[in-house]
Amino acid sequence: MTKRNIVVLGLDEENQRLLERIPDADRYAFHGLLTIPELQFGDIEIERLLAEAESRIAAFDETIDAIVGFWDFPVSTIVPLLCERFGVRGASLDAVLKCEHKYWSRLVQRDVIKEYAPFGVVDLEDPVLPADVGYPCWLKPVKSFSSKLAFEVTSDQEFDEAVAELRDGIGRVGEPFEYVLAQADLPPEIAEVGGQVALAERALSGNRAAVEGYVQDGQVVVYGVLDSLIYPGVSSFLRHQYPARLPATMCDRLADVSRRVMAGIGYDNATFSIEFFCDPETNEVTVLEINPRHSQSHAELFEQVDGFPNHHYMVKVALGEDPGQKGEGEYAISARWYLRRFEDGLLVRGPSPADIEAVQRDIDGVHVLRRAADGARLSDGMSQDSYSYELAEIIVGADSVAELEDKYERCVAALPFEFAEE
Repeated sequence: MTKRNIVVLGLDEENQRLLERIPDADRYAFHGLLTIPELQFGDIEIERLLAEAESRIAAFDETIDAIVGFWDFPVSTIVPLLCERFGVRGASLDAVLKCEHKYWSRLVQRDVIKEYAPFGVVDLEDPVLPADVGYPCWLKPVKSFSSKLAFEVTSDQEFDEAVAELRDGIGRVGEPFEYVLAQADLPPEIAEVGGQVALAERALSGNRAAVEGYVQDGQVVVYGVLDSLIYPGVSSFLRHQYPARLPATMCDRLADVSRRVMAGIGYDNATFSIEFFCDPETNEVTVLEINPRHSQSHAELFEQVDGFPNHHYMVKVALGEDPGQKGEGEYAISARWYLRRFEDGLLVRGPSPADIEAVQRDIDGVHVLRRAADGARLSDGMSQDSYSYELAEIIVGADSVAELEDKYERCVAALPFEFAEE
C-alpha cells in the first residue's frame, strides 16, 4: 500500500503519538517539518523559517499530499503559504489572516454577524481608548499567542500600564506578523494599521465555550462544543471540558454563529476553533476569538469521548477525504486541566517521572504533562499568560463531572511542587 505523505509543521513526540491513533493512520506517513523551539522560541525569524521549510519540502523525493499544522503563529500563517506554494489543499492566506489579525477579524465579523463586542484600534504611540469601548475592557495586540500581552483594564492608570507593556513586547510577534501581512492583498484599513497596534474590546461576562469544526469544499461542519472554565476571580483557564454541558439550544446557537462567520470569512479546506462568551438564559452569544486551526490541546479529550483525536479531521480535510462520523470513546466526559501558580517563583523541585507514572497508574483515564522545569523561574518559561504560570496540564476522562473533579483533586494532591523561599 502506498502511503499518503503529510507534512506536519512543528510535529512533536506527543502529537506524533496522537496522529498514529487516528482512524486509518496506517495509510499515512507523517513527516515533521521544523520543531516548536525553532518556530516559537526566541526571535521568530519568519522569512528564514519559511525559506527553510520551502527548501526542505522541495527536496522531498516523494509526492506531498498535504501540509498541515495545529500550532499558533507562526505555524498558522506558514501553512497557507506552503499549501499555495506546493499546490495542496488548504485555507487561503487571506482567509487565515482574517482570523489571525484581531482587528481585521472584527471588521469581517461586523459585516456577517451581530455577535461581537464593541472594539477599536489603539495606536501605542498615541494611545486613546475608543469611546464606544469604555471600561472595563481588554487591551491586546492585534496578533499574539497564548494570551500573552492581553490585559484587562478598568481605569486610565491600568490602561497606561498596559500600553507600556505592549510597547515593550509587541514587536516579538508583531514584526514577523507584518512580514506575513506583506504577502497578502490587504484592504486599506488593515494596511494602514499594520501588525503592531493594539485592539481594545469591551469586557464580556458569562459562560466561556469553544467550538471546533472544519470547512471542506465550502461546507462548514461543527464537530464539537466544549466548556471553557476559568479560575475564580481571574481570566486564566482552569479547564477545557468536552462535551459542553450547555443546553442543546445554546450549543446549536454557537454552531450556527460559527457556520455563518466562517462562511463570511471565506475560509475553506481546513479546521478551525472559535472561542465564545455565552449566556444560556438569554441565548446571547459573543465571539471572542477565531483560530484558523483546531486545538491540539483538545486532541485527547475527543479521543476519550469520541474514540479518536481531533487531528483526524485535520488530516481528512487536508487530503479531501470524508471525515465520516464520530466514534465512541471510553469515557462520557473529558477535560484538560491547567494547574497554575499565580505568583512568580523559583521551582526547586516538581513531580518526578516516577511520581507521574504512579499517578497515571493509580488513577485511570489520567495523563499528566509537566510544563515547568526544576530549577527554573516561572516567568522565564513559555507556558504563561499575562496573569499566571502553568505548572502542569492534567487530562482526565470520567463518567461524570463529580468523578472528573475527584480524579483531578487526587492528581494535584499526588504531584508535589516545591518552591524556593524568597
